[in-house]
Amino acid sequence: MKKKTNINKVPEHVAIIMDGNGRWAKKRLLNRVRGHQEGVNSIRTVVASARDMGVKVLSLYAFSKENWSRPKREVDALMKLLKKFLVAETPEMKKNNIEMRIIGDKDDFPDDIRELFTHANDETKENAEMILNLCLSYSGRFDILQAVGRIVKDSKKGKVDADNITEQLFSDYLYTSGMSDPDLLIRTSGEMRISNYFLWQLAYSEIYVTKTLWPDFKENEFVKAIKDYQSRERRFGLTSEQVK
Repeated sequence: MKKKTNINKVPEHVAIIMDGNGRWAKKRLLNRVRGHQEGVNSIRTVVASARDMGVKVLSLYAFSKENWSRPKREVDALMKLLKKFLVAETPEMKKNNIEMRIIGDKDDFPDDIRELFTHANDETKENAEMILNLCLSYSGRFDILQAVGRIVKDSKKGKVDADNITEQLFSDYLYTSGMSDPDLLIRTSGEMRISNYFLWQLAYSEIYVTKTLWPDFKENEFVKAIKDYQSRERRFGLTSEQVK
């Protein structure tokens, strides 16, 4: 019998760096694209698990700005896989009451994919069970820079007081505006870095690293990460005595 997670201490926002698709394929003497294809199955599993547990926001680092520098053949295959995913999963998200948002520099994508982004958003924007953020052509540094640029423009228009910029105001200009910061960051494949992901938002996130490669990261692995999170004491700079 499975041990149930403590529903009273489920993280509101979980962010995941989905790493290891290429290594998964290489271990099996397969093309790297095959690893990405298998990784999509893990996405479906984790989205369903997160929703069932009561997670309110799930952010998946699917494609970074730096990933555009990968071999053209692999990038082209990833774009085809992305289109297929959006077409197949948008109605599933709508049916399961999940809002799908695209976070990142959408201008980097061709028109046909941007149209699918818009369709996914329009079809699911009324859903309230969970928000699924697909972070695509995302860069934490770019996120901060675009926020600064927008604040400067609004300051010139008189919409923002440049002498009274707070952390909350700045957060409102990021791609994650209106969402809580991630309570938990999960990174698969064992790499010990955050790879330019949510540089502002991860300030006080708990970090969980597993050597499991993303295609092998299924429900049991997700549950393990949540249980580890539940064992942590989150102090936000205070002492243990202060948070009890």
